[in-house]
Amino acid sequence: MLLLRQPHKTTSLNRTRELPRYKPRVLDLLLGPDEFESANLIARYLAKLTMSEALFTKERHIRYFLRCLKTFLPDLYTSNDSNRMLLAFFTLAGLDLLNVLESKTTPEERQGYIEWIYHCQVPSGGFRGFPGTDFGDERRTRENEAWDPANVPSTFFALVILLILGDDLSRVKRVECLRWLPKMQRPDGSFGEVLGPGDNVEGGGDLRFCCFGAGTRYLLRGKSDAGLDGIEDIDVGKLVEFIESCQAYDGGMAEGPFCEAHSGHTYCAIGALTFLDRLSSSPKRVPLISSGSEQHESLVRWLVSRQTTELGDEEDSDEDSDEGQEIDNADDLTKAVAGLSLDESISKLPHVLGPSAETLQWAGFNGRCNKYADTCYSFWNTATLDMLGKLPLVDAAGNRKYLLGKTQHLVGGFGKGVGEPPDLLHSYFGMVSLAFQGEQGLDRIDPALCATHRTVQRLYALPWWQGTE
Repeated sequence: MLLLRQPHKTTSLNRTRELPRYKPRVLDLLLGPDEFESANLIARYLAKLTMSEALFTKERHIRYFLRCLKTFLPDLYTSNDSNRMLLAFFTLAGLDLLNVLESKTTPEERQGYIEWIYHCQVPSGGFRGFPGTDFGDERRTRENEAWDPANVPSTFFALVILLILGDDLSRVKRVECLRWLPKMQRPDGSFGEVLGPGDNVEGGGDLRFCCFGAGTRYLLRGKSDAGLDGIEDIDVGKLVEFIESCQAYDGGMAEGPFCEAHSGHTYCAIGALTFLDRLSSSPKRVPLISSGSEQHESLVRWLVSRQTTELGDEEDSDEDSDEGQEIDNADDLTKAVAGLSLDESISKLPHVLGPSAETLQWAGFNGRCNKYADTCYSFWNTATLDMLGKLPLVDAAGNRKYLLGKTQHLVGGFGKGVGEPPDLLHSYFGMVSLAFQGEQGLDRIDPALCATHRTVQRLYALPWWQGTE
């Protein structure tokens, strides 16, 4: 796997590389070898065949993820080089979800991927996001280690990848990682991303890092405290307080207090609480995940309201262009409407057609109010509802038709929206949302770990989950 090779073997593998795009043979026959971009036009045309049965093209998705695994990624991924651990997660987890990881890779290849993950482990605990910051253990000191730090999200993904690959985590610096984790928590209960100079917590402080911090604790603490004497735990109470403070007025969860609700942050909030709840011995549950509480019910209403038939189809994009002079600022806007009466103002509003039986066939999800549907939000919303036990409240058939009929791509994978090319994030999240709904050809999946039940069983077989340490 070029994405996961050791960096010292060849310098070219320490970065992504621009290569000619892949050209499927069927498209070569139809379009010629230099017209692969026209595949997007075909995909858009196929999306318009509204009466055809939506089918999950499993074999194409397998080929898509294998191309991502065994060839160079497109040059557009270059800016994500430091997030290579995340890209590795999407790729390997995608093949595992399709139940072909072991059949399409050799034991030697899988062991090579495992070695790459361990190469990203930091001596003081945790994992870095890619090998580019590693300047060698022999050169690492207490004074310079802040320039090669462990990363909270990458640590979570590294552990899950190892479990996906069948590793027993015996080489994970478990104690060191659990000592490092509380240092990443801020006084308000939130988590940062990395430790900077002077052990200062740096990076974001939103609910994403809370979820990955709680998830790492869940993976490594397990049900047994054996071998963890004297290891300080994170402040669970403070973390819960911070999460609760992020609930917005409309019920959704925001990146921080008094911010706009967002489906991605909502998933991270409920994911973090789910990880904490699974390890909690207290019979009292947090109101956000307790059915019947005001916080819970408003959250569920907000999540269900994210399903939309507004898909952002490309043919609508030009209809909203301004015909008059462009208005640059608020003063211009005030002058433009000053001479209009209320009746004239109302008459100038655009006529908006209501939904029809045809348009209601496709019902994806958005991440915020008044936004178009997006493949990844089918995941963020359905996964959160699944953790809350409320997934049956959504229109599963409409979501399936949206994903398979609108954003599933001709060459495999899923795009962000209608007619867009596939990428790893949307491809994996699109399949996971379908897996929640029991799509044939996909394995069952745990919504919090975002990994198959096969991976979860490997986790529960570890000594600190069995109490056999």
